[in-house]
Amino acid sequence: MSVPAKAERSMTDAQIVEAYLTASMIPDPDAAAAYMKPGTVITFTGGREFDHPRGPTGFNAKRYRWVKKKMDRFDVCPGADETVVYSVGTLYGEWMDGTPFEGNRYVDRFVVRGGQIVKMDVWNDSAERILVQRGIEA
Repeated sequence: MSVPAKAERSMTDAQIVEAYLTASMIPDPDAAAAYMKPGTVITFTGGREFDHPRGPTGFNAKRYRWVKKKMDRFDVCPGADETVVYSVGTLYGEWMDGTPFEGNRYVDRFVVRGGQIVKMDVWNDSAERILVQRGIEA
């Protein structure tokens, strides 16, 4: 997505989240950042905090050869001044050793205010899958 979210005023909050995730999967963290208010805190798996989509992109580059999201649904919870949008689905891709994977559950929680993402929280089963790969019962 090369057009920043601010220019796309007709987008719903769920569409803003979907556009952010789509740009993130390219990966194009700078395009993804156009959908976020500057300084937004992204709390990633394991409680890691980032202030720009480059943070999760860099972390993922250490964990996966490549990874994409199969976005199954968006649950939208409108509030008076903000909307909470959950993206629920699965991850697929390749581990660093080239082993393919799919069906890795994820939930991303976004807070959208004034047409921009102002908070993001990320959870997935990757850590448990890595433990199983290493013979540790998860």
